[in-house]
Amino acid sequence: MIAVNPLDSASVLAAFGALGVLAVIFAESGLLVVGFFLPGDTLLFPAGVLCASSAQQEARLSLWQVLVCAAVGAVAGGQVGYLIGRHGGRAVLARTSRRRVKGAAARAEELLARYGYGKALVIGRFVPVLRTVLHPVAGALGVPARPFTLWQTLGGVLWSQTLVLAGYLLGASVPHVDDYLLPLVGVVVVASLLPLLIETWRSRRARHRS
Repeated sequence: MIAVNPLDSASVLAAFGALGVLAVIFAESGLLVVGFFLPGDTLLFPAGVLCASSAQQEARLSLWQVLVCAAVGAVAGGQVGYLIGRHGGRAVLARTSRRRVKGAAARAEELLARYGYGKALVIGRFVPVLRTVLHPVAGALGVPARPFTLWQTLGGVLWSQTLVLAGYLLGASVPHVDDYLLPLVGVVVVASLLPLLIETWRSRRARHRS
């Protein structure tokens, strides 16, 4: 029997490959509480690296399979999270005692109010923790299903494919890049916060001008 640590990207990829990407991204994209503890950015980027081949090593995962599984997991997870929010999401958030969950829910609600459905759902995909609670919060707030589905699909596909392809391109161009995955994943996490920081800075700058 293979021991798998769902919090460890290397363990998930080694045991399940592309299907592991689908399952984890699905849960991380909308399953309240559970999704907070699962890797998102830190799974997609290494998965892309493992899809690359070089003169020293063959590809360990199929690129097209990882891309499809990442997109399906992201979009399906977002829709399920939305349905959770529509059917009792506020009660779940109210009962939780985790400050991290409540704080993320408050930020998600603020993001939706400040930027509107489209921009919030796309930007929120790139922010760790926030993307897990954003879709249930959208459902709880009564965001219409059609615009939600459109924008969360766009955000989910853009986020998932960008990270996988970034890892793939780096793995294909830098020999033995998988030896440096840990610091690279740290860079990815920091970079994933930039869209929200940029929008916050622009918003504050606009308020000061007005």
